[in-house]
Amino acid sequence: MNNKYFSLIAGPCVIESEEMVMDIAEKMKEITERLGIDYYFKASFDKANRTSISSFRGPGIEEGMRILKAVKDRFGLRIATDIHEPWQAKQAAEVADIIQIPAFLCRQTDLLVAAAQTGKIINIKKAQFLAPWDMRNVVNKVKESGNEKLMLCERGTSFGYNTLVVDMTGIVEMKKFGCPVVFDATHSVQKPGGKGDATGGNREFVEPLAKAALSVGADWLFMEVHPDPDHALSDGPNMVKLSDLEEMLKRLIKVYQAVH
Repeated sequence: MNNKYFSLIAGPCVIESEEMVMDIAEKMKEITERLGIDYYFKASFDKANRTSISSFRGPGIEEGMRILKAVKDRFGLRIATDIHEPWQAKQAAEVADIIQIPAFLCRQTDLLVAAAQTGKIINIKKAQFLAPWDMRNVVNKVKESGNEKLMLCERGTSFGYNTLVVDMTGIVEMKKFGCPVVFDATHSVQKPGGKGDATGGNREFVEPLAKAALSVGADWLFMEVHPDPDHALSDGPNMVKLSDLEEMLKRLIKVYQAVH
């Protein structure tokens, strides 16, 4: 981790095509190198928890990992991706530097153990229904499986129907476990199922929430970015437009430096 700045995990929500992924990776490499940010490229090979059965899920693990390996080989970027089932851990670890555990699955013991046993960095998203102090049990599952390289991720808490709120004290609470804390700035502005057969969101709140998270001690930021979010195949309403990202990151760096 670059102690001067926060570290960043960012990329498209899902692999829509190899061409799109390569274009985003190239631009992300240029941006983060200019700014001196410690960076990991993220994209999902499968979105297993989409609202509708007809929603686009991605290319699957075989093709998805091939594309992510191509990103690593071509641009020299480190890779983050999420898994949903224990058997996927070993295959994902052949390419990924960070294995991410989705929020809804953060209590799944077999998934956590399989991820831990890869020896990779594990980024565990706190479930929308879970108190931050209850992540202690999640941390213990990974550490007792022999892996101390884990991060915890705040991504909002369920508040009534189709709404998430972010309690910034949760970041403070989770830092007490001695793990880096990631703030997921884009999923935190989701409106789960808010469009009936798809998830809604409001990207205008991404930057204000990211600023708040950094100000209370978040070590990393997670963002999903896309060149044309309004036409993205997954999570469009909450993704950051790629052309807006660099200026946003510059402003976020100023906040981070002001409090560290």
